[in-house]
Amino acid sequence: MASESMWGRVRALDRREQVGLAVVGVLVVVAAVFWYTRSLPSPVQVVAAGGTSAPGTGQVAARPGPSPSTSPAVIVVDVAGLVRSPGVYQFHQGDRVIDAITRAGGARPGADLTSLNLAALLTDAEQIIVGKAGQGGVATGTSGASSGAGGGSGSPGALVNINTATLDQLETLPGIGPALGQRIIDYREQHGPFHTVNDLLDVSGIGDQRLADLRSMVTV
Repeated sequence: MASESMWGRVRALDRREQVGLAVVGVLVVVAAVFWYTRSLPSPVQVVAAGGTSAPGTGQVAARPGPSPSTSPAVIVVDVAGLVRSPGVYQFHQGDRVIDAITRAGGARPGADLTSLNLAALLTDAEQIIVGKAGQGGVATGTSGASSGAGGGSGSPGALVNINTATLDQLETLPGIGPALGQRIIDYREQHGPFHTVNDLLDVSGIGDQRLADLRSMVTV
């Protein structure tokens, strides 16, 4: 009876009202279907950062990240002679002699940089000595072999320059062993180059007699 009464009311409506009622009914059905489909569970995919979906599988393949870059190797160089802050400094592979002199505060007045190859690559355990104008500088590697001018005892009878000589060259002098030779190097690094041969008396372990033995074999 209720359904017949409802349909009777619908038939009593004019055509425009019947069309409007039909549209409302369709919208109600569409909304119900949409709500139902949204409520259904859906599969969850875990996407890795930068990942891409594998074709045909619906799964995500992780993209390999960039490999960590390797930093340049650290090397240690001794900068001595006529620089403002002599000392041992750390550099990276690829740095050059000019970088070492700059790190040591730059050359002091009266220094001669023309005899040094400022573009040369630094090597580990190298010593760079900036000499006085007219006497040159020297850069020595781990073997102690000189790669610049003013090294000292390059030929028999040559005078040893106490401002630029390496430890090996100082040890060729009479009465100079490894310990005393190192004290000479330490003194010139801390106080600057020797101005005269007599300045060797300021080095601990060198007295008048030893200086007399050395005088004819060394220079500044």
